[in-house]
Amino acid sequence: MNGRLAGTVVLMMFGVVDLPAADAQNMNVTSTEISDGSLAKNEQVANVFGCKGGNVSPSLTWNGAPSNAKSFAITLYDPDAPTGSGFWHWIAIGIPASTTSIPKDAGNVKKALMPQGTVQIRNDFGFEGYGGPCPPHGDKPHHYILTVYAVDVAETAGVDKTASPAAIAAYLRQHEKSHGTLRWTYGR
Repeated sequence: MNGRLAGTVVLMMFGVVDLPAADAQNMNVTSTEISDGSLAKNEQVANVFGCKGGNVSPSLTWNGAPSNAKSFAITLYDPDAPTGSGFWHWIAIGIPASTTSIPKDAGNVKKALMPQGTVQIRNDFGFEGYGGPCPPHGDKPHHYILTVYAVDVAETAGVDKTASPAAIAAYLRQHEKSHGTLRWTYGR
């Protein structure tokens, strides 16, 4: 992570930096595999920490991005994780501005299905790419928020793929022009 990004994250933690809100215009995000408000399917569930899902990221299509977007980013976040700070399941940045969709399983870095220039950041599981839902046994169902961001920087703008997911999320909030979300739940 570059020094500017690290400094911004520290200042945000102490309330010194106020992040700009996104434009009121939000994007529309859809998927063939999931729908907003649905339950996660086993295909999207992780295959680590005792979960035995397919760990396949859903296909995504989006529209309504502002014309001044220079790239896109995708995050998948669980605010209900018992960590005190949530859990980042997927972060992909530097998706070219000409992109309006990604195929199913694009979060699998070994398959190289993401558009050229995309960087998939290490998630909170500890590996690069998509890591599906896997809440603790017996917890109430967790909420998963998948967001596609239109941002005002091209490509990865010098962001290192070893940066923490929380730092990347703060970076995205600074550069967000618009976004769209899909929300789903999963429990076991």
